[in-house]
Amino acid sequence: MVKIAPKKKQKKVEKKVEKKPGKKAVKVSAPSSKTHEKLPDINEENQEATIEKKLRALYTLQQIDTQIDKIRIVRGELPLEVGDLEDEIEGLETRIKNLSTETESLERELSEKKEAIKASLAAIKKYTAQQMNVRNNREYDSLTKEIEYQNLEIQLAEKRIKEYTAALEEKKLLLESSTSVLDERKADLDTKKSELDDIITETEKEEKELVEKSIQNQAIVEERFLTAYKRIRKNARNGLAVVQVERDACGGCFNKIPPQKQMDIRMHKKIIVCEYCGRILVDNNVVAKV
Repeated sequence: MVKIAPKKKQKKVEKKVEKKPGKKAVKVSAPSSKTHEKLPDINEENQEATIEKKLRALYTLQQIDTQIDKIRIVRGELPLEVGDLEDEIEGLETRIKNLSTETESLERELSEKKEAIKASLAAIKKYTAQQMNVRNNREYDSLTKEIEYQNLEIQLAEKRIKEYTAALEEKKLLLESSTSVLDERKADLDTKKSELDDIITETEKEEKELVEKSIQNQAIVEERFLTAYKRIRKNARNGLAVVQVERDACGGCFNKIPPQKQMDIRMHKKIIVCEYCGRILVDNNVVAKV
């Protein structure tokens, strides 16, 4: 009887010890679940700040590029006019070169035909003299045929001389007019280049600084957004790829933006583009912080 009593007491102690760790495990699990519930809010705030930063970078880049466009617009059509004049001058110089080559060729042909006539006349004179010393009719007929052949050669040469002379006169007139036009175009080019150089000198420093800023800002913008920006800007008539929402409308195409989309733009959850023109849209908060 004395040995059984201590065994029962040991079992009770073991049961109590088993219950205590269970209660502690329940207390530890509760705070960990509350901490996990707060994480999505922090991520959303970081995402919103990141999108807003990207939008500011894009809008800043647009403002710089717009200033560069304005400087280049001041030059007007002068760069294009200078380019057109240079192309026209190059074409005229090529034409004059070809006309000069053709003129020289015609002059050589004329000279050769005149020499051929002289040779034919000399041959006729020789054959006529030989006819006086022939021994039979056969020799006489042969010389007569040679004289007739030389006369035909002279007639053909004279015909070619008339054709070459007419062509030569035409080429010379074209050469003269082309040379005159070339001189006028060169004078125009000098004037246009002088005007363009004056404008470039006035705006060169400012443009260079803006181009450097544009390159620096492009380095900040993500590659995929920069590619989209350049594509939109290239297709846009006024060069605007990032525009502000003004009076509930797109600042690029002026089409109305639905209220829900305006709210999405203000939330900065993602980059929103205009469904009509494809331009990237920003709100007043982004513009104010640039």
